[in-house]
Amino acid sequence: MTYLPIGRFSVNDPMKLLKNALSQLPSVDSLLKNEALARCIDGHGRDPTVYGVRAAIEWARKLFQAGKQIPSPDELVAKTLSIVKTIYQPSLRPIINATGIVLHTNLGRAVLGKKVLDDIAPIILGYSTIEFDCVAAARGSRNDHVAGLLKYLTHAENAIVVNNNAAAIVLALTTLARKKEVVVSRGELIEIGGEFRIPEIMAASGARMVEVGTTNRTRIADYEKVITERTAVLFKAHKSNFSMNGFVEEATVRELSRLARKHGLLVVHDIGSGLIRKPKGLPLDNEPDVASSIDNGADLVLFSADKLLGGPQAGIVAGKSDLIARLAKSPLMRALRVGKLTLAALASACRHYLDDKQLTAANPTFFMLSRSSGDLRKSAEALRDALSDKNIKSDVVENQGRCGGGTLPDVNLPGFAVSLQFPGTKKTQSSMAEAVFKRLLAQDRPILGILREGALLFDLRTVDDQDVPFVADMIERAVRDLLREPKE
Repeated sequence: MTYLPIGRFSVNDPMKLLKNALSQLPSVDSLLKNEALARCIDGHGRDPTVYGVRAAIEWARKLFQAGKQIPSPDELVAKTLSIVKTIYQPSLRPIINATGIVLHTNLGRAVLGKKVLDDIAPIILGYSTIEFDCVAAARGSRNDHVAGLLKYLTHAENAIVVNNNAAAIVLALTTLARKKEVVVSRGELIEIGGEFRIPEIMAASGARMVEVGTTNRTRIADYEKVITERTAVLFKAHKSNFSMNGFVEEATVRELSRLARKHGLLVVHDIGSGLIRKPKGLPLDNEPDVASSIDNGADLVLFSADKLLGGPQAGIVAGKSDLIARLAKSPLMRALRVGKLTLAALASACRHYLDDKQLTAANPTFFMLSRSSGDLRKSAEALRDALSDKNIKSDVVENQGRCGGGTLPDVNLPGFAVSLQFPGTKKTQSSMAEAVFKRLLAQDRPILGILREGALLFDLRTVDDQDVPFVADMIERAVRDLLREPKE
């Protein structure tokens, strides 16, 4: 990095030093005469370019005020181009997930698939009946578009949709337990993604949390001991992103329901992971599902739509009609409600569950979870062979995939990955693997592989077979470009 000179000044005159240094920054007009910025104006217009220049100059001022050197004019031009690029080039773009993690939180969790896209396309392209009742020729409820379907699938009396499961918790507890007590096991005070914790979410709702039991053992008697006239809810949270084994015990939904009826309380079950019911042939035996929780007496069940349900980001509350009606009338609903695209995608994803024979094929999440060992090996061999045709060495190796997304923490998904083979020493191989990894992420359509212990792998469980030739081409480009670079 090069810097502008700042001259010599007495340390007793810092304001003069600052003023003189900042005065050496180029003006907006002088920077705009730069050839690269002139091309930027031709391509994107004067206003965005001027905006970028001003932002770059402000960036330089802040750097100096923080005790750093002032960037050179060339660096200000580069910064300007970067700022203009962020305006015109979307940073939210498709990425190929070659990690073997099916519900990758950082990559958008559940893949919706082409069937959902086909279903929502008419909603995107034109007007919709989002809040219009064609029979009554009057205003309708947006929740009606999914409520009937969710009632059928979950066995609940009614259901409502908000923007995520944390919102569902806040809505339910604010409406039903504000300034009242909510009893929860110490073993279920979980932390969900983004460092959000159940105690903090409860505090935001205005409810007073009452902890019972211990980290590993909480019996139904522990709940009964703390019930007072201020108690409103017995809250159960599914430990969806971790598990405890050994000397453990927890109260069941059925036990909590019996206790709640005895004392006139409510049972709220936060399943989170969002399994509506258990399709056959998948590793879901130990995973709680919404329908079973409702059948076992939960008054409300809260769950995510973009995890094991396989839908868009949303939070769903299913349960008793009178309670859902209270939530629907809450002032919070206006802030937490979802739009037409979410409702359309959610309805489409839920309709996959109407036909067990088509569920695995139509739901990409279940399809990836259920891929056979033979199928996964075939996909890995296809990538290995494509790379071999390009004179790039690789091996098919065993690899453990994961469900991810804070679900099924104990479930390993055995499969296969392709491991690139680089020449040289172990240190050189590790350096090459990291360099190729970064280059693949820098592509217009990034590819995320697995960088592990100096090796670069690509798990094909989460890669569409149609994308295998593209992955091979991009790996070849990254490797060839790296090998052509002069060594320092």
